[in-house]
Amino acid sequence: MSSNNPTSNPTADLEARIVQWEQMAREAPDDMAFFSLGNAYREAGRHSEAADAFEQAIGHNPGMSRAYEMAGRSLLADEQKDAASELLVKGYTTAAERGDVKVKNAIAELLERLGTPLPEVEDPAAKKAQVEADGRMVLDLRSGQPQPKLPGAPMKGPLGEYIYANFGQITWQQWIAQGTKVINELRLDFSRDEDQETYDRYMKEWLGITDDQLAEA
Repeated sequence: MSSNNPTSNPTADLEARIVQWEQMAREAPDDMAFFSLGNAYREAGRHSEAADAFEQAIGHNPGMSRAYEMAGRSLLADEQKDAASELLVKGYTTAAERGDVKVKNAIAELLERLGTPLPEVEDPAAKKAQVEADGRMVLDLRSGQPQPKLPGAPMKGPLGEYIYANFGQITWQQWIAQGTKVINELRLDFSRDEDQETYDRYMKEWLGITDDQLAEA
């Protein structure tokens, strides 16, 4: 239901989203379903459940650095400081390895607030350069592992070029399968611009692409 509709009920809309993502997490459990469910729980102030959902997302994708950040924030909101600190340390290392500068900096602020020392991390630029030296492989941002490069940008524009430069064939095929689930679950119709935008939003969320990363590319 559109928020521009004067009869829209934000609380009811949020509950409907929670029900939708709970169903997807049951029927097609993966990192994106649990991450989206965690965001919905967090928006509803259900911080303990949000933290659990974000940790489920991490279980499906240990490289999902934003899930560490959001799980940490949810644990802090639930007054679980020790658990938050432990998880955020892992998230800081993960974000550094993936080159997620914005997430790494956000986690660093949380750890400093908790008085937790920042762990030492490897230089991601040096690792990326080593993996990609022969031009056949790419250090995949989602998995953090070397993968064969895509044959070309999967779509036109800056987003397609960013995906080509930062994600491998294995991850892209995984997204194609995941994207099919999104299309079917949300009943997307690509003849409508808003549905194409919804698909792109979920794709960027699943891959872990932020607008800041695209702007800096």
